[in-house]
Order: sequence, then C-alpha cells, then structure tokens
Amino acid sequence: MHTVYFDSAVSDSVRRQRLYEGQIFVFSPRPSTLALCQLAHDMLEAAFAPLDPKTAQYDLLVEEYVAIVAPLKPQFIHHPSTKHLIRDVLVDLACDLDQTYLDVPRFRMVTSDSYLTSGVGYAHHPHRDTWYSAPMCQLNWWLPLYEIESESSMAFHPRYWSQAVENESSSFNYYEWNKNGRKNASQHIKSDTRKQPHATETIELDPQIRIVCPAGGIVLFSGAQMHSTVPNTSGVSRYSLDFRTAHFDEILSKGGALNIDSAPTGTSLRDFMRGSDFARLPEEIVSLYDATPTDEGLIFQPELSSV
Repeated sequence: MHTVYFDSAVSDSVRRQRLYEGQIFVFSPRPSTLALCQLAHDMLEAAFAPLDPKTAQYDLLVEEYVAIVAPLKPQFIHHPSTKHLIRDVLVDLACDLDQTYLDVPRFRMVTSDSYLTSGVGYAHHPHRDTWYSAPMCQLNWWLPLYEIESESSMAFHPRYWSQAVENESSSFNYYEWNKNGRKNASQHIKSDTRKQPHATETIELDPQIRIVCPAGGIVLFSGAQMHSTVPNTSGVSRYSLDFRTAHFDEILSKGGALNIDSAPTGTSLRDFMRGSDFARLPEEIVSLYDATPTDEGLIFQPELSSV
C-alpha cells in the first residue's frame, strides 16, 4: 500500500519512518518555501531578462539557453542565503537542526517538447537516488518554482518500492561522478554520454504517481523511491529545486529504507552539513559507509558547468 500524506502534522520521527516505508508527503507552500523559491525566481528572471524563463526556449538557440542556465546552478548553490533558507524550511517542518543534515540544493530545468534533454537539462530516467551512492536514509525535498502540470511533473513508480531491478549501480562511483560527470554537464547539449546508473531491464512506467502541487509546495520522498522525469509536453519549461536530508540517528545506525538493489561505490555523505551550524559529518561516521576513499572528488564542488 502506498499513501500520499497532505500537510500531515505527524512528528519528524514518524514521518521519517513512513518515508522509509515508501510513503510520500506533500506540503502546501509556506513563507519559508516561498522565500527559497523567490531567490531562485530572482536569479532566473535576471539571467533571462527580458525573456520569460518559462518560454525563453522559443526565442533562443539551445546553445544560448545552456549558456544562460549553466552558471545559474552553482550561483544558486553558493548564494550566501541558500543554506539559511533551507534551514528555515526544515524548522518549519519540525526537523531537529542538531540531528538533521542537509546537502547543497540542486537547481533544475526541464524544457518542453525535447528542446533540451541532456546535460544541464537532463531528463532523468527511472532511477533511485541510492543507485547514485546516496545513503539509504536520504530524504529528497522537491519544490516546483512555478506552477506545473501533470505533463511537466515527475513520476513515482510504486511497484518497484519492494521489487528489485537489475541495474548498473555497481559500476557507479560517486567520486568519479563528482570529478567528471557533474563538471562536464554543460558540454552535453545534443546528447548525454555521461556514465549514469540505468536499469538493465525494462521498467514498466505504469502504474505511476504524479503529484501536482502549487509553486513553492514540497514533495518529500525517500531516496530509495523509483522516480523519473515526466517528458515535458506542457509547452513551458519546468524549473524546480531540490535538496536532501539525512538524520544522524539513521546515518549512525545505517538505517533508513531497505536496500534491495543498490550497489554503488563511494558515498555522498561528505556533502551533508548539520542544520544547526553547517558542520560536516565526522570522518569516522562517514567511514562506516566508505572506509577507503580516494583523495579526489570526495565532496561535490560545483563549478560553472556543474549539475
């Protein structure tokens, strides 16, 4: 059974447990999320001026579009207000900042009608974030920046919550992805040849769950959820932001969702920062997940072309 909870008032500990069981939580826009979205709006609209970011794809060559959006991703990540605005969202949703760790946000765009489907506009295939070296206790927070339609949303594929899928995650290394995959994103315009973990068997997309929430709403789900980008046929570009959290108790216990098919190497845990003071996790904790890391690519360091 899969349940979508709307504006649930349960405690964070109960919410986390239900998320680890495959449920999804949706929250209405609130001042903290709207403030985070407004920062992204301001950056987007300044970069595209005088064009409307939602329809700019119809006035620009795809290379010109990429040249505008590629720098926006690291600018948003490194903006001095971003982490504090995310922290405000977590406080709003009753997270304990001393125990909740967050990572840097992602700024995403999905253009309409296959204008750009690779690199910085990559349309995500069905996947679990845990295939990408996320801990099993990772939670994903996704917010649309403007109003969306079903045809420009993302899809969850609930049959695969407890059904393993043959996939390429065993060949994925997080540190290699940090060094090369993310850094080279803007070079992939017509096609995307970066090595990413795909299913090696046919994924049945139906049944699927699509959630259409207002701009500034939150869709909260486990990193172990199978999800994908819906092919955008809405006629306007979709812009969204997302960030991840992990709770210290589950990090320490290696808890969270059940791992049924994820086998990557490396870990993204070094990207996470404590909500109260933005301190990184101690290396002895991270070593529970990866005892023999390399010296490069340990932490996601976005550059102008990163994704």
